Amino acid sequence: MQIDTLVKSPGCWLSMREDTGIVVSSRVRLARNIRDVAFPGWAGEGERVRVCRELRAVFDRTETMAGSLFLDMSELTALDKEILKERHLISHELAEKGAGSGLIVSEDEGISVMINEEDHLRMQAITPGMHLEEIWHGLDLLDSEVERGVGFAFDGRLGYLTACPSNVGTGLRASVMMHLSGLKLLDEAQAVINGLERIGLAVRGLLGEGTEASGNMFQISNQSTLGRSEGEIIAQLVCVVGDLVDHERHARARLFQQRRTFLVDHIGRAIGVALHARILSSREAVDLLSALRLGVDFGFITNLKARQINEIMLLTQPGHLQKMCNRILGPEERDQMRAGLLRDRLGEVKLRE
Repeated sequence: MQIDTLVKSPGCWLSMREDTGIVVSSRVRLARNIRDVAFPGWAGEGERVRVCRELRAVFDRTETMAGSLFLDMSELTALDKEILKERHLISHELAEKGAGSGLIVSEDEGISVMINEEDHLRMQAITPGMHLEEIWHGLDLLDSEVERGVGFAFDGRLGYLTACPSNVGTGLRASVMMHLSGLKLLDEAQAVINGLERIGLAVRGLLGEGTEASGNMFQISNQSTLGRSEGEIIAQLVCVVGDLVDHERHARARLFQQRRTFLVDHIGRAIGVALHARILSSREAVDLLSALRLGVDFGFITNLKARQINEIMLLTQPGHLQKMCNRILGPEERDQMRAGLLRDRLGEVKLRE
């Protein structure tokens, strides 16, 4: 698998083995550091290069990552890194790194490992739908495989030691991506977000920390990892997400029963713009696709699948657009190409009331 081929298929978090509905994807991440070695932010380039080489050898010996691809950050172009960010495989921080930092990614992109980002290791598992327990068990197995090859920085009282104090303890961050259009259209999303933050959960946008909830996509995750077991963190998030799904379903039911004309108009306008616009920004495209996804979920659009919407959402991101045409595009060129892609992919879409 090479970066040039990534744009030909949706990433793991967008590919669908099922109709995921409100919960688009689940993700679990573990932060780990090597015992008696300086954290990446304090290490020199030579030490980071050595650590990266040694960790790559450890992962090469694991069964879980057999057949995986290693990418050296110093050998990637800015466009390559943008594509990896859009596919949720690397962070903004790792994209800024050079020699001594890298990415290991499984063949299906379901597991990825950032080396020498903020911590020596950031291991991530991601899958469509609500499968937090499943992917946590898989990542836990990989964690055990790696720990047999390298000693982790661990304190008997605090747990796993990390560069950021908020990750000390289990080092576990679990999150789900949710499509909460019903709550958003009824202006009830902010109250829900405030409630989640009061119980210690973080709410972010489509592309993670510091981003807005474009397309009515929200990432819900735990904030603290200290003082609780991995199982307790996962269990809390599973429970909260279940409640959120119920809230979103009730919101959608009210839209359908009490504001049906408004709902149909919202979806119909999105179809009209998608089929006729000549210029579309990334944010506009994602918002339009969010409305189309809602139309599919309600059955107002029957000749389009959610997985097709997911693929379009990814391919209309700036990095993927430029990779597809194999050249750097200015903002206006990207906006024109994005609009053309939507017209081509959605040309047969019709509204059925």
